[in-house]
Amino acid sequence: MSAIPSKIVIAIDGHSSTGKSSFAKAIAAKLNYVYVDSGAMYRAVTLYGLDHMLISDDGKIDTAALIAAMPAIHIGFRNIDGQNHTFLNGVNVEQTIRGIRVSQHVSAVSAIVEVRRRLVHLQQSMGRDKGIVMDGRDIGTVVFPQAELKIFMTADPHVRAERRYKELAEKSRQVSFDEILQNVIQRDYDDEHRAVTPLRKADDALLLDNSLLTPADQMQWFENVLKTTAKRNPLCGGM
Repeated sequence: MSAIPSKIVIAIDGHSSTGKSSFAKAIAAKLNYVYVDSGAMYRAVTLYGLDHMLISDDGKIDTAALIAAMPAIHIGFRNIDGQNHTFLNGVNVEQTIRGIRVSQHVSAVSAIVEVRRRLVHLQQSMGRDKGIVMDGRDIGTVVFPQAELKIFMTADPHVRAERRYKELAEKSRQVSFDEILQNVIQRDYDDEHRAVTPLRKADDALLLDNSLLTPADQMQWFENVLKTTAKRNPLCGGM
């Protein structure tokens, strides 16, 4: 695939553990775009809250204190050996934010209006010059409603839980499959029913159910979609 002369914004939303980040990274690498994992930003805020006792392990959040702490929470991304890593106040937290402890509380944190407002503003500033791929829960509906290409990813909950289980097992993290499955189901419910910007497919987003797709299948699907997008949208240039 040849490069796109005029850069665009690619917004990828969807359920947890659908491989949004891996897919977005692959797209960004292919197009030489900037990749931003918006979910990692909410996970970093959640980790900060847990580490500073603003969020208890049983889920109670000192919302006022967490909001007051937001100016002290600095999130950045660095490419290390070809991999995107999340940094919280200068510390590499990429592995820590992917654990079940953070996963159990991130939906509640992301539902806090002031937290979302600050992070959405930061995300929008990152995409001002386009040439960006961003994945999350409300990228195509709230952060970049005018994105030239929107994708909504989903997969069967059991398939997603199995993927997550294998991922954690490879990192020698001992968690049960049932615990992960319940977390996946609960996160879907929380994301879809929160009062602030609930997870939903944008009207003009393309649906990608990858329950039975390999990464290679997904990339072939994307290449076909991008060719169609380029024909319909002059901003995308020729292929």
